[in-house]
Amino acid sequence: MRNILLDLEYDGTDFWGSQIQVRGRTVQGELEKALGQLTQQKTRVLLAGRTDQGVHARGQRANFYTASTLSLTTFVRGLNALLDPDLAVLQAQEVPESFHARFDARRRTYRYTVYNVAIRSPLARRYAWHLSTALDVAAMAAALQMLLGEHDFAAFAASGPDRTGRTTVRRIEQVRCWSEGHWIYFQITANAFLRRMVRNLVGQLVLLGQGRCDEASFRTIWQGLDRSQAGPPAPPQGLCLLRVEYEDIER
Repeated sequence: MRNILLDLEYDGTDFWGSQIQVRGRTVQGELEKALGQLTQQKTRVLLAGRTDQGVHARGQRANFYTASTLSLTTFVRGLNALLDPDLAVLQAQEVPESFHARFDARRRTYRYTVYNVAIRSPLARRYAWHLSTALDVAAMAAALQMLLGEHDFAAFAASGPDRTGRTTVRRIEQVRCWSEGHWIYFQITANAFLRRMVRNLVGQLVLLGQGRCDEASFRTIWQGLDRSQAGPPAPPQGLCLLRVEYEDIER
């Protein structure tokens, strides 16, 4: 049995997220359907990370097991011929049988994009959060630096502390907030992320950048571990999964 790792890129606008759901079109569902057509075998795809409805990916990764003898090149070309234009397979490589795209990931990187100008851009609306009021980039960057290291991020989880006993502690390894003209970017690399963690963080950072929250309040909310005290999440369209990294697995 072969274990094949795919590198994926997709526009998440018209997907109901990455993972198969009872209803709606998903990245996993489209991949499994295309693999079934290509190999004539029922195939389960294991995604490296979960992305919500409307969230994009430039560097999502997924593995699957197959008895097919098709070449890696044929998998790439064949899948891209079957998939709709908003989902593409960039690369395929064989990996050890024990490899798991999600559980073996060592770090993930997300980028969030804000379009900060008075008049909205219809061409940017699918890939950025439009904010017309000026943001203090330096203040947001300083607050983001506080998050480096291993901390409890329950305040920025999808629904606060996890009642199932799973930890809300994560290790943030790199952060960056910068502007290029009217564009503002937030980039975060961590060993793993809680559901909606990046969107919740960006939502609170934007409140700080608008002067509606200071650095001390940001720290209090974060360290208070209470999701209900934090601001609303940033909308999904500005978020993109840039990279998933593994030990001893090439990009």
